[in-house]
Amino acid sequence: MFSVYGKAGRVFRGSMEELRQVGPIARANRSHVVAPVGLDPQDQNPSRFNELMAQTPVPSDSAHRTALAAYNQTGNPSMPRHPLSRVDALMSKSVTTVSDSATVDQAWQVLAHNRLGQAPVVTPDGTLVGLISRADLMRADRLPGPDSHALAWRALLMQPVVELMWTPVPSVSPDTDIRRVARVLLDTGLPGLPVVDEDGKVTGFVSRSDILRAVVADPPLDLWT
Repeated sequence: MFSVYGKAGRVFRGSMEELRQVGPIARANRSHVVAPVGLDPQDQNPSRFNELMAQTPVPSDSAHRTALAAYNQTGNPSMPRHPLSRVDALMSKSVTTVSDSATVDQAWQVLAHNRLGQAPVVTPDGTLVGLISRADLMRADRLPGPDSHALAWRALLMQPVVELMWTPVPSVSPDTDIRRVARVLLDTGLPGLPVVDEDGKVTGFVSRSDILRAVVADPPLDLWT
């Protein structure tokens, strides 16, 4: 199930097919702005899916041998499988958010400190209202010119993040099928989606990197059952 949240709260809730009907809200207006600038912190943590990986010595040509071993094991009916088909099985549960009362400077510090390219923007009670990226904060058409007074830069840094964030923003519930999330990410060009509960509270984040890591894990992601 997908939802779209903005400053006024939830403005849409429905299936992937219905989400496409609100394309101007979810995609067209800002899809090129929200780019994966920076590093996904999970890329720095290769042990995230270690529990799914066979604990065996890694040969020097591990990429080739691992791929061949995974292929050969798919024909083994006795191979234990741990199918992952829902968002909650692979989403990042420790999610960094930006307060809707933050300034551009504060939002930038949060993203830079956590080595993130984007983060959900939330109200004090954790309700999703938008998504902010470093690309949003430092768009070339917003930056003061080289001859601008220092006060122009101060004004930029003190600007409220809610004036620059991407909103309304699509989100997904924890029990959503991973294939549908992947389809929405492809359609919107977003690097990931906030995961929210029934009340719109942010409980996680699912990114393209999360899905790719699960696909290459052994046992593999069970997408086709």
